[in-house]
Formats: sequence, structure tokens, C-alpha cells
Amino acid sequence: MISWMQKHNKYLVWTIWVATIAFIGAGFVGWGSYDLSSKAGSVAKVGDIEIKQTKLNMAYSNLYNQYNQMLEGKLDEKKAKEMGLIKQAFSTIAIQAKIQNFAKEMGIIVSNKELMSKLEQIQGFQKDGKFNKEIYHNYVKSQRIKAKDFEETLKEEILLQKTLALLEVKALPLEIEAISAAMNVSDKISYKVLTETDLSYTRDYKKLKAFWEAQKENYLTDTLYTLSLLWTSSDNTEITEEELKTYYEANSFKYTDAEGKQLSLDDAKEAATKDLKIKKTKKTAQKAYIEFKKDTLKENETLSLPLGDAKLTQIIWKEIQNKVVGDILKPKVVDDKYITIKIKDITKPKVMDFEKAKERVSLDYDKQEKKKSLLTLAENTLKTLDSSNPIISNYLSLTNTDNLESLNSQESLQFIQKLFTSNKEKGIISVLDKVIVYSILEQKLGSPESMDTNKTQSVIQTVTQVKKKTFESNLLELLDKKYPTEVYMEGLTN
Repeated sequence: MISWMQKHNKYLVWTIWVATIAFIGAGFVGWGSYDLSSKAGSVAKVGDIEIKQTKLNMAYSNLYNQYNQMLEGKLDEKKAKEMGLIKQAFSTIAIQAKIQNFAKEMGIIVSNKELMSKLEQIQGFQKDGKFNKEIYHNYVKSQRIKAKDFEETLKEEILLQKTLALLEVKALPLEIEAISAAMNVSDKISYKVLTETDLSYTRDYKKLKAFWEAQKENYLTDTLYTLSLLWTSSDNTEITEEELKTYYEANSFKYTDAEGKQLSLDDAKEAATKDLKIKKTKKTAQKAYIEFKKDTLKENETLSLPLGDAKLTQIIWKEIQNKVVGDILKPKVVDDKYITIKIKDITKPKVMDFEKAKERVSLDYDKQEKKKSLLTLAENTLKTLDSSNPIISNYLSLTNTDNLESLNSQESLQFIQKLFTSNKEKGIISVLDKVIVYSILEQKLGSPESMDTNKTQSVIQTVTQVKKKTFESNLLELLDKKYPTEVYMEGLTN
């Protein structure tokens, strides 16, 4: 069952796509500025539905923000490209478009009443528990999207939900009994846990250098940018209480607490003051930019920074990457200041010599060699496990969450899951940085009647989910054939 879910993981993506409702409720994270093409209009066509550039931008920005939050703000455009986020975003909306085609063919529609009901339920657009048109319109205005486009996206999500709801089916008694029996299987095993500390490892210098020779193109110096920086501070920009109040009322949706609740003016005063000062300083920064461009105003400092350095934002670095020596970027906000940047010089990456790359190469080489050595040790241990004083477990099952000796809770859970999806009586299972060599000594089967109410409900939910995913995967295969995808833009598919 678990292996089935892992095998069909690709089908789960499009059913858990982050909805507009959830996105708004999370606290109004900005879409970001990700212009994926200079060409306006559509990027692809799925069946009878055109996929607009703006929709792809929105899906990409949404996905980027999710991963950036998970990585604690450390995601950049280079890493996003390596992860294939644009392809993930396109794949998601392409699948959604196929479902929309199917819904249209089946006559499934979303009424204006349903749309308004869903819109009014979004907490981020409520004030005193009621939908507030002013907050809603200020939000879409601040995100530089039209209300009709936002509502069309929301309408599409409701359509997807209604269509997918048709796939939900209840678990049958025989199915519940079969899964319950499988979950009641218990194994007693003998096992040994091996880690790198069990190795007698010595780095081979000649092999290390050969490893670098074969892969040295992966060890490059950073692209280095020499930049002239002109800073325009907002610290001395004066604002009145009346200006602050007016600004807050128009932008109150921006200021929320950790639970997404709107802050009062007093609680948001510090942040709102900073934002208003930055807004009022924009004209001063633009004038400074013009003088800087005319060379009548000199830079505050000159720095040489590697690509992606934290001193500048990732959005600024993305723009810098598209510029050449001599170009000047228009003022951008960094913290509470504006920065105008002139590119003085660009030093391209080059292969690092062995001594400079040695530390990084050694880490990669050691990791690879220790992994090989650990697996070799595990294979030898498996041959003599019975006579090597192994640990003997109690009876283990999928519902047993007790920690195994020499494994923590996460490692124990992963090992048990892999054990019960393996068909080997003896074997080797890798869990994080450890390898477990095991042999099943005894096995017993419990009765479904022995399961408590909570476990029975868990089985019912599991059966229902598995059936739904099976229907979804079959539906997706059908839709792939029925509604072909025509792509107008490179880099969206493999």
C-alpha cells in the first residue's frame, strides 16, 4: 500500500495544488516578479483551453513561494531552475486544463452564486466576520491583477473540486477486511544497524584526484560581479499621522499576525511607517538614478559580490543576470533603502584548480566512498547475521510506532514501512545515513476484529484514498489521450 502511494506520487501533485483560498488565508505572500517570457498571450493549448502567460506566472510564483518558505528563504532562481519548478508549475496547470475540458464536456458548471459564496468565505477578505469589498479590491490592485482574473482562477478551482468529488467512493466491507488483515501482520526479526562509525575508512589521495579529474566541470568558481552602488535612504523621509492612517486603511490586508489575522494600526504602525517612508522616497531615488546615469552623482560604494550574495535580493540578482557591463538598474528596495546599481565588471565562472576545490571534492568523494563501503559491509554482515550477535525485536507491525533499538522514531518508522513493503525474508534496508541488515524469524497474523475503532477508521480512510487515487490515475491516462497538449514555449516540458 505504501509503496503504491510512492509509485503513484506523480498523481498526487495535481490534487493538492495550493488553492487561491489557502494562499490568501496564509497571509498575502506576494506573487513575485517572474517574467517567464517576453511574449504575451498563451504559452500552450490543452484540448480547447488556452493556457495564458499570466496563469503560468501565477502558478510558478505560487510554487516558488511554497518552496522558498520550506527552505527558509534560501531558494534562488538558479536552484529553482535545477529543481524544475517551471516544469512542475506547467504540469500542474496543464493537468487542471485537461480536467476543465472533461468537466465542460460532462456539463459541469460553476454558478455565480457558488463563486460569490466561496469568495465571501475567504477570511483574508473579511472584516468583523463579513466579506469586505474594499479589502478585496485593494488586494487584487496591490497584486497588479484584475478582479475578474482572480475570480476566474477561483472559479476554475471550484470546478476542479466539483469534478474530482465525483471520484470519491466509499470503502467496501471486503476491502476493509483485506487491508485490516494486511495491517495486522506482525514480524519478529533479528537485525544489526550499521553506520559510518563501523567503517575503517581511509581516503585514497590518488582516487580523490581521479574523482576530481572526472568531475572537475562541476567545481567552478562563482560568477563575480563588480558593482557600483548608490544608496537612497528613507530614514529622513517625513510622514504625518494622517498620511500613515490613510496608507494603513488602503493597505491593511498586508499587516497580519502569525495566524493571518489583521493587525490594528497601533500594532502595525512600525511596519506601516517603514513601508510608507519607502513609498514616499521613491521619487527621490528616481531623481538620484537619473543623476547617477548622467554621471553627475557618484556611487556610495563599489563591491565585488558573487552571484546570489545575500547583500542583494534574489529578484535583483535575477535582473542583474540579464544585464551586461555598463548597464544601470533602476532603483530597487533593499531593507528600508533604495539601491541603484551599475555593473562595472563581470568575471565568468571557471574550473577551480584541485587545491582550491579540494575541500568540496573531498566531501563529495568521501560521501560516495563511504556509501559504497557501508553497503559492502552490509552484504558481508548479511551472510553471517545469525552468528554475529544480532538484536532480536519484539513483534513489529505497520501500526507499531515503538522505537527499535539503535534507531530513533523517524528511522524506526521508515524501516518498518520498508520492511512491510519488501518481499524478502532477509535483506538490507537503507534509512537516512544508516543501513539495517535483517532477517525475519517469525510471522503471525492477527484478526481484523482485534483492531480498535481508531485503527479501523484509519483503514477505511486508507482504502478510500487508494481507490480515489486509482480512479484519478486512470482518469489522467484517459485525459492525456483525449486532450493533447500543444506547447508554444520552450522549457516547459522534458
